[in-house]
Order: sequence, then structure tokens, then C-alpha cells
Amino acid sequence: MIKELLGHAHIGVTAGVYAHVRLRLQRQAIDALGHALGGQDDDPDNPPAAAVVR
Repeated sequence: MIKELLGHAHIGVTAGVYAHVRLRLQRQAIDALGHALGGQDDDPDNPPAAAVVR
């Protein structure tokens, strides 16, 4: 249904767009939770070696 409403010729186009958006939203949610739990500012090029448990 979404494919038709958006006018995409192939379901793969729709799936690719929504997968990208979903992954971005998941990353934002993970970052927000990390900050709320007192995590450090994350550097995507230098991930932590271990999780902080409190």
C-alpha cells in the first residue's frame, strides 16, 4: 500500500527508504538513552570498549 501511495515502481525502493529512516531513528534513540543514563559523548569512530553499568 505504501509503495503505491508514494508512487514507487518497486517495493525495494520503499523498503530502502524506510530501512534507512528506521536505522537513523534507532541510533538517535540509543544515543538519547545513553545520554540519559549518564554516558559520555559518543564518537562513532571511537566506540567504547565496554559498556558502563551502574
